[in-house]
Amino acid sequence: MGEEADVRQQLSARVAARRANLSIFLRRARPRRNRLANLSIAGSAVAAVMTAGPALGGKSFTATVQGSLGIEDSSTVWRVLCLVALLVSVAAAVATNLSNSRDLDGRVTAAETCNAELEGLQTMLEFGQLPLQDAVKLYQQYVAKVPFVDEAAPAG
Repeated sequence: MGEEADVRQQLSARVAARRANLSIFLRRARPRRNRLANLSIAGSAVAAVMTAGPALGGKSFTATVQGSLGIEDSSTVWRVLCLVALLVSVAAAVATNLSNSRDLDGRVTAAETCNAELEGLQTMLEFGQLPLQDAVKLYQQYVAKVPFVDEAAPAG
């Protein structure tokens, strides 16, 4: 039984190390995902606002903005609004495509799921509620879902 206890302890240590790496990944990926999503939403909203004013208000809107900002030429108002709409629209498109191309949502969800599964596995290992061979199989199944997270033990 001593050898099995040692192997169980090694597996438990491996589970703990993988969970630590998942936590590191999630600490970095969640804020990045949130920033890209917020940039995409805010950029789209600002672009819509920049185009809605002239579209809905027409010449009276342009004249009001022109008078408020002290701009002499009404075409400058249109140019500035269109330029701002273009810039924020491009920023929103880039943020959306960066998020989608890296599948940040999917990766964060997979890492969160794997972390929860490994937590349950670690608990079952600690209390001897699971045969060792079953525990190893579950470990392999769980970590196969997150190949993008390093397996190496975290430093320090």
